[in-house]
Amino acid sequence: MSAEKPAIAPAANFIRNIVERDIEQGVYASRRWAGGPGDAAMQASGQPDPARIRTRFPPEPNGYLHIGHAKSICLNFGLAEQYGGVCHMRFDDTNPEKEEQEYVDSITESVKWLGYSWEGFGDSHLYFASNYFDFMYRAAETLIEAGHAYVDQQTADEMRANRGTLTEPGKDSPFRNRTPAENLALFREMRDGKHADGSMILRARIDMASPNINLRDPAIYRIRRATHHNTGDTWCIYPMYTFAHPIEDALEQITHSICTLEFEDQRPFYDWLLERLAESGLLAHPLPKQYEFSRLNLSYVVLSKRKLIELVENKHVTGWDDPRLPTLAGARRRGYTPEGFKLFADRIGVSKADSWIEYTILEDCMREVLNESAQRRIAVLDPIKLVIDNYPADQAEDCYAPNHPQQPELGKRVVKLSKELWIEREDFMEVPSKGYFRLFPDNMVRLRYGYVVKCTGFETDADGKVTIVHCDYLPDTKSGTPGADAIKVKGNIHWVSAAHAYTAEVRLYDRLFKTAHPGAGDSNYLDDLNPASLHVITAQLEASLKDAKPEECFQFERHGYFVADKQDSVAGQPVFNRTVTLRDAWQK
Repeated sequence: MSAEKPAIAPAANFIRNIVERDIEQGVYASRRWAGGPGDAAMQASGQPDPARIRTRFPPEPNGYLHIGHAKSICLNFGLAEQYGGVCHMRFDDTNPEKEEQEYVDSITESVKWLGYSWEGFGDSHLYFASNYFDFMYRAAETLIEAGHAYVDQQTADEMRANRGTLTEPGKDSPFRNRTPAENLALFREMRDGKHADGSMILRARIDMASPNINLRDPAIYRIRRATHHNTGDTWCIYPMYTFAHPIEDALEQITHSICTLEFEDQRPFYDWLLERLAESGLLAHPLPKQYEFSRLNLSYVVLSKRKLIELVENKHVTGWDDPRLPTLAGARRRGYTPEGFKLFADRIGVSKADSWIEYTILEDCMREVLNESAQRRIAVLDPIKLVIDNYPADQAEDCYAPNHPQQPELGKRVVKLSKELWIEREDFMEVPSKGYFRLFPDNMVRLRYGYVVKCTGFETDADGKVTIVHCDYLPDTKSGTPGADAIKVKGNIHWVSAAHAYTAEVRLYDRLFKTAHPGAGDSNYLDDLNPASLHVITAQLEASLKDAKPEECFQFERHGYFVADKQDSVAGQPVFNRTVTLRDAWQK
């Protein structure tokens, strides 16, 4: 009977159903593509769009990506791959005060690491919202000229007071009924730097009595003197994200604009804006459609940007790539794999239901992938000396260990056996407990890939702690030789030759938080930090691990999956990080 686990089918994905429906009905079949983003006139000059769908991943370059972003990346790029489309990599860089090139570089590296590309149909689709500032300004003037936008000079407090509540309508601004000519002149003065920051904003004129507060004349442009990472000091006015986002989608001919649920109430404005610009002739049908799904809520982590910044800046972790952080940089350094994230995204699915995902699901996905890909190696993490008294002191012999038990094509490697070995401290007991089959006085075990040995005694230090275990080996019992199984033993332990071992730093990472929902209720999430989230040890590893390359993953037999650290490993001296244990051992 097979011991394999039954395959777990991917979870439901309602957006995939929408995409399939739209393709079947030819909703976007009339689109044209002129080789790049552009307005209606430009796209009309192009050819039929070779991409059946266009999606986008649009992060703001003001921080590092985290595990929640991985879900969105896998969704958007995955849909494009599955349905013959392309996913655009777009930076929504409309806020010059918070954006840096460092974040742009980190984000692009993380997306590439996950295995995705924004190349498609002969073009690169890496875009910046700031590339469209000229068009956005033109669109704003078009709205003003059509009477759909006005310059407001109320203070921030006045606008807040006049906005109304969920149960009360808002009040019209005293500046709402200026003529288009007056508004256009003032907006151009804003552009030319003639007014102070915060003294004026441009607002869409929609409906101050709308039950959707987001339609109560939302702000679409503000004055902000700040140097932009891409455009420098060209502009002193910048579009609001809610204004920029739909325009970017339309210029890029996006078919399915996929957002998290907090943007659901913004969708009416998204549609209103695109319809107004289509009426003016700046954009053409079919227009993009926005769809929302629930953001990732993962137990035992925090994904809030504010909290992540606090963890880094207050030195609760070593940096943005600390392997305990849920950033993609941290996950990569810990040894999490792109394939594991893709499996995780498939397994949790896409829905509108707001729910918590157990962290064990992510860990199980990593185990499943690493079990297939990681070669096996021997590591003794808590070493105690074992001396084979009847083995020649000047001798060492080869034992043969498979690189992967389920993949014989990967061959075997040599591990040296000698008189003195390192074994795990837990593999010896002076007085065995019931059901203990490893080493204890007069008991026999098999040295994995080697001989059967019998414990003949042990030594202790002044405190009574065992320091050395003594054994004799049985010469005719070497694994892989005729008659090796003549003597039956119940215990099988791993070991490394003391003369050949690589002494290495190994970092045993665990969850950063000790509770499933850090900061739940009125508690401080910092009080839930796990003081045992990192334990650094000196371990004895088989000699071949000395040649491990940074980011090379292994299964340390009986322990778990480990990776050579990306940052601190050097040639001939790798440092290893624990990625995940062999099974879920977290104490709930």
